[in-house]
Amino acid sequence: MSNLSKSQRSVLLGSFLGWSLDGYDLVLMLLVIPLISNLFFPSGNTTFSLLATFAAYVVTLIMRPVGGAFFGNFGDKIGRKKIMIVTILGFSAATFSTGLLPTWTMVGILAPVLLVALRFTQGFFAGGEWGSGAVIAMEMSSKNSRGLLSGILQSGYNFGYILASDVYFFIMSSFPESQFTEIGWRIMFFSGMIPGLIALFVRFKMKESETWLEKYHQKKIERTPVRKIFSTGEGRKRFFLALIITAGLMYSYYTTMGFFPTFLQGYVNVSKSEVPALMIVATTTSFFGQIFAGYASQKIGRMKVLTLFAISAAILAIPLVSGLYHATSFYERSLYTLALIFVATSGFGPIPAFLSERFSTEVRNSASGLTYNGGLLFGAWAPLIAISMLSLKGYLTPIALGVNVLIGSLVVILGSRINPETKDVDIM
Repeated sequence: MSNLSKSQRSVLLGSFLGWSLDGYDLVLMLLVIPLISNLFFPSGNTTFSLLATFAAYVVTLIMRPVGGAFFGNFGDKIGRKKIMIVTILGFSAATFSTGLLPTWTMVGILAPVLLVALRFTQGFFAGGEWGSGAVIAMEMSSKNSRGLLSGILQSGYNFGYILASDVYFFIMSSFPESQFTEIGWRIMFFSGMIPGLIALFVRFKMKESETWLEKYHQKKIERTPVRKIFSTGEGRKRFFLALIITAGLMYSYYTTMGFFPTFLQGYVNVSKSEVPALMIVATTTSFFGQIFAGYASQKIGRMKVLTLFAISAAILAIPLVSGLYHATSFYERSLYTLALIFVATSGFGPIPAFLSERFSTEVRNSASGLTYNGGLLFGAWAPLIAISMLSLKGYLTPIALGVNVLIGSLVVILGSRINPETKDVDIM
């Protein structure tokens, strides 16, 4: 980090903060789902209310590929920085507006309609955020530092999780449950404007990607980047092979981190006050795990790191989830949480570098954003599938969730074996 110039640090910070806000918003939704599901989807059936609220959450994730393609297309044509300013404004406003939503008792059926519409908008802007932020950070990095910076950038998502877990812990401690369901959850979403405004300030001051500017001055900008990706056999091959990796990673991530608050509150015998503490353990583990994985990928290769983490997750998923389910103390649950999250989510560390190395500058923003967010078309369903599988009570509960992690891990193993190594590729 010390060898980065001031402008490079500004780009990295601007990208990191935007990705942090994305994680902040999503984990706020995950944390409050068990408590507010009946506010928008009232039902005598708790499982139905959870499924309906998670479906609204999944809308956010499914819209991301659309946003990734739309904003990535303009990021390749008019520059990464301009699009990053638009996306941070868009999804900061959507996060804040979530706290203003009326509930079912106020407006009836309009409440879930507005919730879904707002999550739809959130996902659209968030989809464009990752692609622009990831590629501008990787384009300004040297080949030797790209792996580490990739891990740092990707860990920003978990930094947002950590902030959200801390805010959740503070607000849960400050409001009794009756007041939390009335006003506390709204304050959590209002607080999302703070990191958004900081990120916006940094982005106004940061410079455009010199790699992109060089292509722009050479008049080598692609007019239809998304079409270019799919117009050749090689472009389609690169996209679909990389998509296998992101799909598997997303499925494992949302089975564990994405479903973790609901699993703890609905299926594991823990107090509500213990949930944010375990979430902090989980998010901190994923934060450092992704930095470690990014660094390791610079030493031994992106694909080897992905393979090692995926194999570890496939072997350990069921034993670790079972251990967490049957643990009798916070200390035991913390250890199982640490091990499970480390093997299941750290593999994301090299992904910004890998995708930036896999596609050329003319289409890099579009291709990276579409490939990364496209993985959510598979991975976003993990929480819904988990809820359905966990309707099996008794000893099958932890096994069912472990099998869900195993599915994602096997997909990653397949993807890491059929994609080429990229750590020595020059970004041009």
